[in-house]
Amino acid sequence: MKSTVETLTPTRVKLTIDVPYEELSGHVAEAYKKIAATVNIPGFRKGKVPASMIDQRVGRGSVLDEAINSALPDFYSQAAREHEVQVLGRPEVDIKEYVDNEKLLFTVEVNIRPIVILPDFSTIEIKVDDVDVSEADIDEQVEALRIRFGTLNTVERDAKEGDFVTIDLVARIDGEEVEGGTASGMSYEVGSNRMIDGLDAALVGMKAGEGKVFETQLVGMEDGKVGAVEVTVEAVKERELPPLDDAFAALASEFDTLTELRADFAERLARVKKMEQGAQARDRLVEKLLAEIEIPVPEDFVLAEVNDHLQNEGRMEDDAHRTEVDEQTRTSLKSDFLLDAVVKTEAVEVTELELADYLVRTASRYGMEPEKFADQLAKAGQISQLVAEVARAKALAGVLSRIKVVEASGKVVDLEALRSTPEATEE
Repeated sequence: MKSTVETLTPTRVKLTIDVPYEELSGHVAEAYKKIAATVNIPGFRKGKVPASMIDQRVGRGSVLDEAINSALPDFYSQAAREHEVQVLGRPEVDIKEYVDNEKLLFTVEVNIRPIVILPDFSTIEIKVDDVDVSEADIDEQVEALRIRFGTLNTVERDAKEGDFVTIDLVARIDGEEVEGGTASGMSYEVGSNRMIDGLDAALVGMKAGEGKVFETQLVGMEDGKVGAVEVTVEAVKERELPPLDDAFAALASEFDTLTELRADFAERLARVKKMEQGAQARDRLVEKLLAEIEIPVPEDFVLAEVNDHLQNEGRMEDDAHRTEVDEQTRTSLKSDFLLDAVVKTEAVEVTELELADYLVRTASRYGMEPEKFADQLAKAGQISQLVAEVARAKALAGVLSRIKVVEASGKVVDLEALRSTPEATEE
């Protein structure tokens, strides 16, 4: 087999593939076997029909059509590998010439990933925010700790925002109870807006023993239609926070004084904000590269992706949404092309240990066992995507070690030092 490649645009090529009959003959033999197993010819058992009889009854042309259709993907894939063509999307195949017992000549036009020319990373400077831990930041952490050690006391008054209420709920549509739309003895924080729209407004001002019905759009209902929700308050509870003093610090932590506790929070927050500098540097580097590097995208591929997205949403005629999806698709493609170019340039390889570690950490975020999480990814065909994510993260980490990162105030950030912290390991 001989093949050549012609660049049509930065994102599209044409492969011309010339296959001698000797290399096609195996596919022709397989086509005869396949047809022999399906045709009924008197005097012959299925699978035992000779080629000459198939040519007479079915036609040599049908056999060749079957053989060529079977062979095209193999020869196309071989040519793509030979010329290191990074295929994107479906190919367009055109059979130019076929001479029986001599040769097959065909062309394939296909979208490809563009060549991305990366800059000298050692010349790049990225600015990040200063590490600034305010008193308000520390107050927020202390208050969260107080809430953890707070107690709930039943009160005989109207419920207000911040109270916890014990409630019963029944959701109905046209007077009929919704399946799964009931709850009994449920604890809920008024004002948290964590459940049904309208629930918080209904609860404010209600006492224990009172009930109320309010209308709202329930899950699964069409826009503009509403259901009725009946809520009954069983109890109203007020959260009482412990006094903010040294005794609280000793109770809630390993420190004896509130001053020591606040100092510890300040140190922890500073470490977290330093780690955020690393993430910020990574994100701003990618933003800078996307803004400064010309990365073409295949227009027909973008159009197909956008149309599929809009069709699935039933919004093909929504021009404003089409523009939004088109922009998102282009940005996503450019980002993929850029990051994969970084992976290739950095010659990154993902080890089994790195992949396993990433799997474990990602599974924990979803509250799943790593084995079950990996099994679901495998069934969904997303393992290769996971490997790509790990490779991209690893490649960016290598690049970040060569760029200059400075705070807004001018101080140079040592990203290598950040990687050795416990927070970096967790990140």
